[in-house]
Amino acid sequence: MCPGVDALLEQARAGLHRLTPHETVEAVRKGALLVDTRTEAHRREQGELPGAIVIERTALEWRLDPASAWRIPEATGYDRVVVVVCRHGYSSSLAAASLQTLGLRHATDMIGGVQGWQEAGLPMSERPADVRY
Repeated sequence: MCPGVDALLEQARAGLHRLTPHETVEAVRKGALLVDTRTEAHRREQGELPGAIVIERTALEWRLDPASAWRIPEATGYDRVVVVVCRHGYSSSLAAASLQTLGLRHATDMIGGVQGWQEAGLPMSERPADVRY
């Protein structure tokens, strides 16, 4: 019997110390890497997240693994705190759990996603997104 996506999400979140939007702001202030995995269409609809690096979900592990030949310069070590954000805070939990499996033990995600950020009254960015392919 397959456990289903709800069980998968519950399992992923069991290993995460998920952050609220305000805790995410503080984590970034302390040096955490904020990674936005939303699609371009969702970013156009919701706006850009200040300070985030945009990495498509399909390339996330390759860009953030410090041992990968395709890593981004900010992927400096397995101890780096990474906060993954998506539209509503579901796929980001799965992505953060995958990053933990990869060895990034401080990977987590933001509760509520960008929608939660906006509901918390936090500002969106007026600057173009920092998109990494």
